[in-house]
Amino acid sequence: MSGLPLNRELTRLGARFLREATTAAHYRLFALPGGPPKRPGLVRTTEGGERIALEIWTLPLEAVGAFITGVPAPLCIGTLELSDGEVVHGFLCEPWATSNAEDVTRHGGWRAYLGSV
Repeated sequence: MSGLPLNRELTRLGARFLREATTAAHYRLFALPGGPPKRPGLVRTTEGGERIALEIWTLPLEAVGAFITGVPAPLCIGTLELSDGEVVHGFLCEPWATSNAEDVTRHGGWRAYLGSV
């Protein structure tokens, strides 16, 4: 996210911020163990999900490979559904990694969670 420690991984490859958005209401957000920095884990769920605030960025096609090779497990790139029905590619988290993670879905987004700790 803009201004957060890992944002430079996008900007160094020429990514541009497009807009803020919200996921469809079937995601859960977790604060993953480890760090620093703290890392969010977004997981699609079949029940108990909510809308989660996020940012939409565009990355030059020639930089996608370099970007993906730097994404550490349990994070991955997957397909996200936005609240307006649009489908985009973005960060998701492998569900196994949430067993020891704090569920922070109630905050509605990573930036809101960080503001609460």
